[in-house]
Amino acid sequence: MKNNFIIIILLNFSLITTAQDQLNKKNINILRPSKAAFYSAVFPGLGQVYNRKAWKVPIVFSAIGISGYAYDFNKKKYFSYRNAYKRRLAGFNDDEFQGLILNNERLLDGQDFYRKNKDLSMVFLVGFYFLNILDANIDAHLLDYNVDENLSFQPSILDLSGEIGPSMGIKINYIF
Repeated sequence: MKNNFIIIILLNFSLITTAQDQLNKKNINILRPSKAAFYSAVFPGLGQVYNRKAWKVPIVFSAIGISGYAYDFNKKKYFSYRNAYKRRLAGFNDDEFQGLILNNERLLDGQDFYRKNKDLSMVFLVGFYFLNILDANIDAHLLDYNVDENLSFQPSILDLSGEIGPSMGIKINYIF
C-alpha cells in the first residue's frame, strides 16, 4: 500500500511537469531563428534588433564598415600603383610616385602589397557578414532555452564518517 502511494505521487509530479513543458512549448516560435537570419541577411544588424539585442548593432556596423573601408582604401592604392607602373612602361614620367619611387620593381611590390590587403579585406568583409547572420540565428535559438538562475549545478563533498564509518562521497545536486 505504501509503495502504491509513492508511485501515485511520483506519477502526479511527472504529469504536472509534463503539462508545464507543454505550456512552455506553445510559446516557442519555431520560425524565429530563420526570421532573424533572414533579416540579418537582408540588412546587417536587423536580425539583432529582431532578437532585442540592439547593443550588438554598432559592433556589426563597425566590423562590416571597417572591412569595407579597408577594401576601398586598398583597392584605390592598388590601382594607383598599377596605373603608375603601366604609365612608366609606356614611357610617361608624370605619375604621382615620380619623385618617391625610382625603381619600377618597387611599384610592382606596392601593387602586390595592396592587392593582398584588398583581398584580405574582402575576406574579412564577407566573414563578418556571415558572422552577423550566424549570430542572429544562434541568438534566436538560445532565446528558447531556460537559462534561469534556478538552474544550477552544485557539486559538494560529503563526509559520511558518522553514519557508516570513515568514508567520503560526492554529491551532485541539480536544481530545476
